Amino acid sequence: MLRLCAFPVVAALAAAPAVVHAEPGFQTGEWDLQLAGSANNGPDFDGTAISAAISAGYFLTDELSLRVKQALTFEDFSAGGNLNGSTGLGLLYHFQVDDQLYPYVGANLGYVYGDTVNDSFFASPEAGGKYFVNDSTYIFLGVEYQFFFDKGDSASNAISNGQFIYQLGVGFTF
Repeated sequence: MLRLCAFPVVAALAAAPAVVHAEPGFQTGEWDLQLAGSANNGPDFDGTAISAAISAGYFLTDELSLRVKQALTFEDFSAGGNLNGSTGLGLLYHFQVDDQLYPYVGANLGYVYGDTVNDSFFASPEAGGKYFVNDSTYIFLGVEYQFFFDKGDSASNAISNGQFIYQLGVGFTF
């Protein structure tokens, strides 16, 4: 199941043409790749959770990108460890503040699955910023709020029982 969900990301990267970048920022027809990771442990260092995410996006205009995102989390707080994942498709709108800073807002739809979550679809608004450190590399910080479409949940329950996802990572344009 996890291999099938990673296929869209691998396919998008394999199909990406190389584009020469003349200045920082985003351009129509360009691709970007983002990598993020995190880890945490319990107060007594008796367990660890490690998360990684990768996304590939294509710029439909200089401001609007369509992306696919894959995230995986492994935790060993319980015997044997557990693996959870999410796969999503998102649309992001970037605002150019200056040559280096690009705040963005977006919306995502996807699916969560794994050992310790109820497999279900999700939707999430997202916001963040990207700061270019050179012509094709940027650091990003983002937050999204995932709410889940569990069977029998009302809309208000779905929204109030969601989760925040925070990401800090690096991105590349090509």
